[in-house]
Amino acid sequence: MYSEKVMDHFSNPRNMGEIPNADGIGEVGNAKCGDIMKMYLKIDNGIISDVKFKTFGCGAAIATSSMATELIKGKKIEDALKLTNKAVIEALDGLPAVKIHCSVLAEEAVKAAILDYLKKNNIDPMVYGIENTEGCTGCCSACEV
Repeated sequence: MYSEKVMDHFSNPRNMGEIPNADGIGEVGNAKCGDIMKMYLKIDNGIISDVKFKTFGCGAAIATSSMATELIKGKKIEDALKLTNKAVIEALDGLPAVKIHCSVLAEEAVKAAILDYLKKNNIDPMVYGIENTEGCTGCCSACEV
């Protein structure tokens, strides 16, 4: 059973769409369930001034994408990097256990978009405590993005 917040974010997603000329773009997917999330960031002076998403997937995937954008919009990069799937779940008043992976994808999409921004701007990820990003696309968190 989904919470009212999950249903609201699924029915009325916030920040859905694309940002032309986005400063950072992150795309992640889960081949097991077929969900694909793409996050677009506009960053001004280290602050996420705008964020949009496009998600192909189930209702929980759309709801977690929507909530993740709400949680990072207006935040500093270092604060957005602290976003966890648990924070997304809590903000949505819970998710069924079989849908937890959707919140993980939302977290990973945000972090992949931030990493893309850092790479495009020649900013050393270590400035934000991100290590071991060689060859990283941000798709699995194995590189601690």
